[in-house]
Amino acid sequence: MSNPSCGCGHSDNTQTSAPESLTLTSTPANAEGTIGETAECPVMAGTPVIKAEAEAKGLYRDYEGQRYWLCCPGCGPKFDANPAQYAHAG
Repeated sequence: MSNPSCGCGHSDNTQTSAPESLTLTSTPANAEGTIGETAECPVMAGTPVIKAEAEAKGLYRDYEGQRYWLCCPGCGPKFDANPAQYAHAG
């Protein structure tokens, strides 16, 4: 089920049934060289973010000397409104 709270339609990771099992059969072409270059969105916990892509799109915030990468434009205003609430997740 989508969660409109961030405005982008990401799931809030609340599941009402057992998750499906996924098997990675190959590495996506756009993921080459990104091992160790990912982060988790502090607003939409559990949502992976490729740091380089987020930075290219301006989807990051610096707070108290730490950089936080965001999964979508809808997460920026939420982080900006209360960075201390989300900073622990980065």
